[in-house]
Amino acid sequence: MSQQYTSKTRLIRLLTGLTVSIGTFYALADYLFRFVLEPGSRHSLFSSNRPDTTLASRQPHHDADEEAEAVRWFDSAKREAKITARDGTRLHGWMLDPDCADSPRHLYAICAHGFSGDPKEMAKYAHRFAGMGFTVLTPASRCHELSGGKYIGMGALEHRDLLLWIETIVTTDPKAQILLDGNSMGAATVMLTAGDPHLPKNVKAAIADCGYTSLEDQFLYSARHLYHAPTFLARPVIGIMSSIARRRAGYDFKEASCVNALGHTSIPMLFIHGSADDFVDPASLDRNFRACASTVKQKLMIAGAAHAMSASTDPKRYWKTVTAFVGRVFRLERPKGVGGYIVFN
Repeated sequence: MSQQYTSKTRLIRLLTGLTVSIGTFYALADYLFRFVLEPGSRHSLFSSNRPDTTLASRQPHHDADEEAEAVRWFDSAKREAKITARDGTRLHGWMLDPDCADSPRHLYAICAHGFSGDPKEMAKYAHRFAGMGFTVLTPASRCHELSGGKYIGMGALEHRDLLLWIETIVTTDPKAQILLDGNSMGAATVMLTAGDPHLPKNVKAAIADCGYTSLEDQFLYSARHLYHAPTFLARPVIGIMSSIARRRAGYDFKEASCVNALGHTSIPMLFIHGSADDFVDPASLDRNFRACASTVKQKLMIAGAAHAMSASTDPKRYWKTVTAFVGRVFRLERPKGVGGYIVFN
């Protein structure tokens, strides 16, 4: 009787311990979901005043003059663009006309910003593409700047929105030839879009700068390197976060796998990353490149560049690579002594 009682007591204690552990994991996952993915929450990262301690905040911008000029141009040249997402979310963006004398027709570039950013952070990229003759769209991701939405999708929701922006351009101009460009979460959005089976043929190429391999990988990397959490604790919490996202926001983390999406790409792709990125694992560059099924693909690692700092760390190498890639895909050439680009049909 005593032995049976002891066994029963141990079982009750074990079940109680498991229940408490599961409850603790769920509470932590719920907090982190609100902290990272629900900007309207009072616990959100968006409303916190935590200082930026990443390497990117301390690195010099070797293109500071260009950045300042691009922001002035962006503020003076932008015009509004609005659409409604399929879930009813109002999405906002800015359109910018070509900034060169002889701009080829039907060229469009869409520049996607990163997590917690806004369209203006893409000003220097937009200015460069406008100088090549592209009409540029810089959309604000849901929950950012003037776009609506309750939850951030880290690419899972945003790539659906990007497809709608593309569809809007193609409806207006059926001859449109479109370049996709994105940084960080914007890069993940671009990669997920590039591998989507519904991608219109009007999209001709994509550039992904410092994009992660998958949302699960990114959260694990952040847990280990930013918060020093052991993997065996971080993984179940992230799994619960994914379940919460599926129930509340309509997606799970497996949908935001760039590696899986890239296995279905066919358009030319350029992958860029900084070797000193302390936010997104620099190893993502090779993993995404290997996963890409495109027959035309290229990668560029910028030595010493922190997160989203490749263009500022080595502007000459960065833009030489990007300009050559875009010029080759869209058959653009800049003749010596001529300010604008010409296009060969």
